[in-house]
This record gives sequence, structure tokens and C-alpha cells, in this order.
Amino acid sequence: MDKILEVKNLRKEYKDFLLNNISFDLQKGYIMGFIGPNGSGKSTTIKLIMNLVKRNQGEIKIFELDNIQNEKEVKNRIGFVYDENYYYEELSIESMKKIISPFYTEWDENIFKRYLKEFNLDPKKKIKTLSKGMKMKFSLAIALSHNAQLILMDEPTSGLDPVFRREILDILYSLIQDENKSVFFSTHITTDLEKIADYITFINNGNIVFSMPKDDILDNYGIVKGSNELLDYNTKKEFIGIHQNSFGFEALTDNIQKIRRQFSSNVLIERPTLEDIMVYSVRG
Repeated sequence: MDKILEVKNLRKEYKDFLLNNISFDLQKGYIMGFIGPNGSGKSTTIKLIMNLVKRNQGEIKIFELDNIQNEKEVKNRIGFVYDENYYYEELSIESMKKIISPFYTEWDENIFKRYLKEFNLDPKKKIKTLSKGMKMKFSLAIALSHNAQLILMDEPTSGLDPVFRREILDILYSLIQDENKSVFFSTHITTDLEKIADYITFINNGNIVFSMPKDDILDNYGIVKGSNELLDYNTKKEFIGIHQNSFGFEALTDNIQKIRRQFSSNVLIERPTLEDIMVYSVRG
């Protein structure tokens, strides 16, 4: 399969943070969720992919092209949606579009107008009068109107109501029916990813915890519940993270079969959510 995005040994050093030689890749025709707690390196990674900050080492290829040497060509084929509004607030939607559209060689005015109608966006309205949700719809309309093959999204659903979040997910799902397009979706709202993501990349404290098919993650990881008497120094080592109270313990494992062999029917094993996996992994 063709790789639409490939990150190899990417490193970025700040005074108080290190993105530590991370690697992952995304194939054509798939949605990858990028998860992690605040400050884990999600936004830094996306800025490096977009060449908005300078990396210390590593390699990033988009459409099998180096993202620095071929920056103009690469960005022409990317649709980018931030969590914040970076458009000129005093301009109308139409005026802002006229500034942006000439940068893209495959801008399609008919598609843009279709999204304005679908999103109920008035082209005469000033951007400063739009709600957060409407600003996000405008960003999405821009991103989807120039035949972008990779959609990069940095916390796009943060602060939005469930109805509009579902609307965005439906749009993304329909988008990848074209097998030449992919979506890289950074978010801390993991329930959104459980609905649409094919792959999950989990970053914590600047390190990749895993980058795997979502179904494999949910099949291999489990929430284990049992009595505190089952825990001792050695058995605690079998878990990624443990929560205890007076009634017993709950713990996360990434090896369900081993836990079943070790504890037999003395524990209950439940299918975790992505949020469970993230929380237990971060808390330890």
C-alpha cells in the first residue's frame, strides 16, 4: 500500500520538552486518530509535518515527497483545519475565500459553494460574527474545496456540540470513500475516533506508545477487575496501570490471554475504550 504520510525518527527539542525520535505512517484511504494528553506532543508533531517549526532531526514524507524540499507542492495537496480561527476576523467569508483560493491550483469554486450551502454559511457574513462551530465549518469548507488528498486536523471538534461533531465525522467518513485520500485527526475526544478511525497513534510525553489498527488495540487491551487480594508486587507488574479502592482493583493490560492464564476465572475482563487506554497508560 502507498504511504500518504511517513514520519521517521522525528525529533524536536525544546527547553522543557522533547519529541523523542517518533515514527509512524498513514496509508492512503484511511483515517488515523492521533491521541494523547495535553502537552504530549500532538500539536508539535503537526507543526513539524506542516513545516511550521524546524525539526532537530528525522524525516517526514507526504505523498512520498520530502515535506521541506517539496513544501509548495505538498501543501497544495493538504487540507488543514486548526482548532482556532486564524482568518482575518474583519473580513467576510467571501473576501477571505478570495485571498486563500489563488494559492491552490485545484481550487473548485462549485465545491466551495456547495459546502457553504450545506453548512448554512452566509458568504457575506464577517468571520468575527461566526460562532466557534461556524468558524470550524468555514475552515472545513476551505480544506475540502481544493481536492486535498490529505486532511490534517488539530483538535477540530474541541468545544463543539455533539450534533456538529457527528456532522464532521460523517463528512470525513464520506471523504475517504475516495481511496486516494486520508485523514490525520488529532483529538483528545477519543469517542469520536472510536466511530471512524482505522488506526490510532498514541503519543505520551513526546514518545509513541503505539501506532496500530484500532480494532487490534481494542482486541488486545482489556480492563481487568478483581479483588485486592490478587495483587502483590509481582502481579502488579503485569499491568500498565492500576486503580484500587476498598472494593477491589481495576487495571489495564495489553495481553488479555496472559492475564486469563494467570488469574483464570478470578478476574473479570472487559473491553476498554480508547479513553480507558489513554488514562491508565498516562497515570500508570
